[in-house]
Amino acid sequence: MRETITLECTVCKNRNYTTTKNKKLHQERLEVSKFCKFCHKHSPHKEIK
Repeated sequence: MRETITLECTVCKNRNYTTTKNKKLHQERLEVSKFCKFCHKHSPHKEIK
């Protein structure tokens, strides 16, 4: 079952993106490089609770 997760910028701590993932197959936290419109640059975004 896929669940909705929120991604937070590691630089400015703003919550910019939402996505889905299968928590049964991937228990670890997701981290992707995305563009932050508040920082005006690409930065790592981590999954939050």
